[in-house]
Parts: sequence; structure tokens; C-alpha cells
Amino acid sequence: MPQTVQTGHPSGRRVALGVTALRGGRTWLTRRPTPYVVMGGLFWLVMTLAYWRVPLCCDAGQHAAVVERLRWDLLHPAHPTAALPGAGSPYYSPYTVAQGALARLTGLSGWSLVKLAGPVNLVVLLTGIGRFVRVLTPRPWAPVLALPFMTLLWGTERVLWSGYLGLMSMATTLGYPSTFAIGLTFWAWAWTGERARGGGFSRRVRYVGPSGLGSVGAYAGLGALYGLILLVHPITAVASVAGALAIVAAWQCGWRGPLVGRWTLTGAVALAVAASWPYYDILSLAGNTGVDGMHRTLYEGAAGHLWLALLGLPALWVRGRRSRRDPLVLMFTAECLVVAYGWVSGHYTYGRVLGLAAVPAQFALAVELAAPRPWEWARRALGGAAAAGACAGFLTVQAGTVVPPALDPVGFEQPPRWPSYDWVARHVRAGDVLITDGYFAVRAIAGYGVNMAAPTWPDPAVEEGERVRRYADVRAYLDPASSRAGRAVIARRYGVRWLVLSRWQRVPEEAVVVDWSPETGEVLARIAP
Repeated sequence: MPQTVQTGHPSGRRVALGVTALRGGRTWLTRRPTPYVVMGGLFWLVMTLAYWRVPLCCDAGQHAAVVERLRWDLLHPAHPTAALPGAGSPYYSPYTVAQGALARLTGLSGWSLVKLAGPVNLVVLLTGIGRFVRVLTPRPWAPVLALPFMTLLWGTERVLWSGYLGLMSMATTLGYPSTFAIGLTFWAWAWTGERARGGGFSRRVRYVGPSGLGSVGAYAGLGALYGLILLVHPITAVASVAGALAIVAAWQCGWRGPLVGRWTLTGAVALAVAASWPYYDILSLAGNTGVDGMHRTLYEGAAGHLWLALLGLPALWVRGRRSRRDPLVLMFTAECLVVAYGWVSGHYTYGRVLGLAAVPAQFALAVELAAPRPWEWARRALGGAAAAGACAGFLTVQAGTVVPPALDPVGFEQPPRWPSYDWVARHVRAGDVLITDGYFAVRAIAGYGVNMAAPTWPDPAVEEGERVRRYADVRAYLDPASSRAGRAVIARRYGVRWLVLSRWQRVPEEAVVVDWSPETGEVLARIAP
């Protein structure tokens, strides 16, 4: 009888053939999910539901307004919130242009795109965290611990700023470009670490040239990624570059000509990508101080917002004793130097780096506590302190994010619930000009495509003097002592057709009330032609 060719092992154990032999016979489809994949999947589901249950608030109206203007004109969008040219506005980044293109293809509104961006940005963030921690350590539970430490170890005072990765802040900012940029930053740090140390702890096979170095294309691609981060959210890019320099200083050894050339190429490509963007000049932001004043509060409230992150300092100290060139220690130092520069120089915008400055301490704590047991007394004490800190952060600030009021037995502080202005959008056409000075109205109505008489936020596309003059005219129009003739001059100057007035403001005699909000008591009035 013919013999059958035996491909198995004599012992009966299956032998991996072909490319699967590199991974023990398993592919990504058949490999058992890691603890972080399970934890990250659950976290993504919970935070997506938490983000979607809370009405969009805060800066969401600004980001929705950007998408609306790109939906009208993808190549030459107007200013996001006013009837002014939009050339030079940093809001028109590759991220928002992609959203604008999607809005044109699907017909979705700017608000819908900001809402849908939340879970997408969260995927980028979670995968970036997992990849970066994997480069730091092979311990499988390290990224699992990094996730709760990063979202709970902040402070016991609420802070709602993009770039701060606490649960409460994320519930309002997941759909912002900054979240996407931070996710890309973790990916960039991971790839920088792999380049600097020669692959990190990844099981993937890396192909190198005769010199033993990675391909030139890999370094160029890394530079393109940093350039993209710079365009999407420039202040996040400052923290990103500071972290990258720390990683290279910590892990890169054997500096020689080809290696210096590759890292130089990375920096050159990053600058070239940023400088070639046609919508705005990235260099024009270097000396811009328009938003410094509003960021001073980040420094003044830093203690209450961040003190729980200090629980990671013992872990950083231990790592620093092991190696003076530890990447997390150098990264923490670099980010703190950036923050200190912002305070000393008065450029308080650099206070936004505080959010990522806490990450090295949080991740160092996760890596230390992911060590296999048995633990010595110091590590047990550190673990107990970390658990107590996480509970304190959750119960004092973060719990309301994931515990809805219907299931809340304690009365946790909930995320902000801003009023909707759909009732205004039913009457006011996109492109019409409106005057209001309401806190919520000023920040939300532009997201429906309505132009405000005065731009909501400082923007390099508009001279600050022009923005200040417009705000002065808005105040003059709404002044109870203003005359009808004076109001008419202002209305003609900016083409104003609509007013949104609070319940305490008098409706001008030339305006007719069209609708009102039972929720806020505000009224919508049309100015008679």
C-alpha cells in the first residue's frame, strides 16, 4: 500500500510549518487574548457609553463648527465661528479636514461627527497605551494596571480639560482632536522606543540592513507621525517631542554616522510634514500668546488636580536608582521642565502639558506593581497606597462618569449637562449672524453652522484687536442703555439677523421673539429688516 507522508511530530505534537513557526504556530486570530485586550475592550465599551450618554459640552461646539465650515468648503473654509476668512486657523488640521470630508460624503452634521469621533479616538488611545507599555516591560499585567492608574490617579478636584485623561475629563473630551493626538503620541513613543532599543519586548521579527539599523523608511515614517501630531494638536506635540527626546536619550546607544543621520531624518520629516500643510502656518503659533491667560488656572489648580499622581514618584525613584537613564524618569523630568518654562515665561498654555507630565509616574507605578509575587514589604506598601489613591480618585471625582444617576446610591458628581440649542437651529439658517453673550450659547450655537458676531476663542486667523472690537460691539448692542440707532449701526456692520437673550435681558424694540427655551429661559429674537 502507498505510504502517507507524515507531517506531524513523532510524539504526536503538531509541528508549526511556514511563517507560523515564528510565533509558535499561532496567528493573531487564534492567539489567546491578553489581559489588556480584555480589560481594554471592557473599558472601551464602558467609556463609549459614558461619553454618548452625556450631552456634548464645553469646546464641542467649537469642534462641531470647524466640521460644519469644512462641510461647506473643504479647500477654503471660513472662520469656524464668525463670518470671516478662515485662512491660517490651526483648527483646520488633518484630523478635522478628514472629518469634513466624511461630513461631505455622509451628510452628517458637525455635532454627529464629534460624537462619533469619541469611540474612534478611544481605540487609538487604548491601543497606543498598550503598545507603549509593552515596549517598557514584558509584564502582561502592566498595561492593565496602567489604565486605571492613568484614569484615576489625578486629584480630588474636578478638572475638565482636554489632555487630562481622568474619567471625568474623558467623558467630555473623547471626541476632541487632542485625544486623537495623545493616542498617536503613545504610538509614536512606542515606535521611538523600538527604534532606540532595537525592538523592545515585541515578539515581531524586525528586518534590518547590513549595518544592523532599521530601515531609513521606518525613521522617516516615525517623523511623519510626529509631524501629524504637531498639526493635529500643537501643544500635545510639545509633550510628545519632549517624551521622544527622553526615550532616545535613555535607550539609544552607539551613536555613529548612519544612526545620527536616521534620527536627523526623523526630525526633518516631522518639520517638513508640518510646514507643508496648506491650511495654516505652524510656525505662526510659536509666539502666539492669545490663549495664555485662560490657561493660568491649570497652574493655580495643579495641586488639587494632580496630587494623587504623586503616588508614582516612589516608583520613578526606584527606576532612577536602577538606571540614571531610565526612560520614564527622563520623560518625567523633560515634561516637568516644559511645564516650569510655561510658568516662568508666562506662556501658561504650556500648562496643558501637565496632563501628559503625570503619565510617566502613573506608568512607572503600573510597571512596578506588575512584578510577579512574592513582593517585598516596600512593594506591598506601594500597592496599598496605589489602591487607596485609586479609590479616593474614583469616589471623589471620577465615579459619576460611569455611574448614571439612576443607579447612584451616593450622589456622585456627574459630568456637566449643557443645554441643547436645537431649538435655535430650527429657525436660524447656517451662515446667518447672531449676537449673544450667554455662557453656553456663545460656545454651542456656532456648532450648528451659525456665525457669531464676535469669534468665540482667540485664533491666529483673526487679529486679536479685531476680536476685541467685535466683543465690545456685542456688549454695546446688549447694553440696556443703548439706542436703537446705535444698535442698527452694529447690526449693519456685521450683518446681524438674530439675537439669543437670557431671561433677564430686554428684547430690543426692533426685534421680534420667535422661540424660547423652557430649559434655560432664553429667547430667540429676529431683528426686523
